[in-house]
Amino acid sequence: MLTDRYGNALSTTSDAARDSYIDGVDRLISADAGAEEAFRRAADADPGFALAYAGMARAAQISARGAEARAAIGKAEELASGSTGREQSHVAALSHLIAGRGGDAYKAILAHSADHPRDALVVQPCTGVFGLIGFSGQAGREAEQLAFLNRLAPHYGDDWWFGSVHAFAQVEAGQVRASIDTIERSLAQRPRNAHGAHIRAHIYYENGETAAGYDYIDQWREDYEKRAPLHCHISWHTALWAMEQDDWDRAWEVYEADVRPDGAWGPPINVLTDAASFLMRAELRGASPQTERWAQVSAYARKLFPEPGIAFADLHAALAHAMAGEAEALEKVIRDARGPAGALVSQCGAAFRAFANQSWTDTLASLTPVMAEHERLGGSRAQRDLLEFMYLCALLHLGQSAEAHRLIVMRRPKKVAAHGVAGL
Repeated sequence: MLTDRYGNALSTTSDAARDSYIDGVDRLISADAGAEEAFRRAADADPGFALAYAGMARAAQISARGAEARAAIGKAEELASGSTGREQSHVAALSHLIAGRGGDAYKAILAHSADHPRDALVVQPCTGVFGLIGFSGQAGREAEQLAFLNRLAPHYGDDWWFGSVHAFAQVEAGQVRASIDTIERSLAQRPRNAHGAHIRAHIYYENGETAAGYDYIDQWREDYEKRAPLHCHISWHTALWAMEQDDWDRAWEVYEADVRPDGAWGPPINVLTDAASFLMRAELRGASPQTERWAQVSAYARKLFPEPGIAFADLHAALAHAMAGEAEALEKVIRDARGPAGALVSQCGAAFRAFANQSWTDTLASLTPVMAEHERLGGSRAQRDLLEFMYLCALLHLGQSAEAHRLIVMRRPKKVAAHGVAGL
């Protein structure tokens, strides 16, 4: 019987289908362009191969093409009855995921990975800060993410993909030194793994190595296809580090070309969160008010995320609405935010409203309860520095510079040299 790269048996007798499927999996888990096309080639080579359609569904979902994802997973479900038990379980887990049943998907993936730990395409949705654990809204989710991957580590050995996601879990849990060894082994095997390069960038960020991080990721992205899933976010890192080095022309050039709505290509959640985050961090660092750019991001949020439901997206939508002066849209997020982290989103929305109105005391009052648990909102530590810097900015406006300095030294000591807030 044919097997995939991880030794899992495949219910196809077509070498071409097997080879295209392996290519699709590797492209998807490395955030490379062309995964969906590879899965389609696998289905063309063997129209009865259920996993080819499941792969197409997952690739379409990552690109936020929900109708196509649902159609593909429906086809996979039709075909799965004639496949192996592993493949039926594989399709069932991804079916929950694509239907938006996150809790059921998580339970199914835990059960599946216990029996089939090397089924990477099923394990992958539970990795990273945007995965089912990362977006769970639960306290301690960074520790849970690392524990989940630590359990699987013996099954993967020195696999390049697993090493990259394991390194991200390590760095987000504060194990920065260990993460360097892990990611370097991964990148040595597959330097063009976009997730690996992205995670290496986060390690540079957490170590406060601005120049080294910028040089690495800016060079790496030169050959990275714009239609690839992480292009927008890797560009965000480039723009952010250009700004930290006071190369404002380069920072805005990258923002306009590869981060802003209508300039970026990527999953809408990346476009929204990266654009709003960059604009806020630019203003915090001393840029003039970006009124027109904020209006563009707010309009994008209203179009692509009209109803609250994903805490990390709602957080950045609320920020864009507040800074654009879109009071009605902001109040909708504050009022309707839901899920395990919904109350935190509402609290942040109130803080953003106060910040936009330059009501510094109210900003602090709304942000203070959030600071102890903003991990629950999702995203990386690097992304959540937005909240840390807004808090410091409000303190400075109230004349509390000593307190602002004490807090950044205590909470984010490696970011002191980044000068993330003007006047600090």
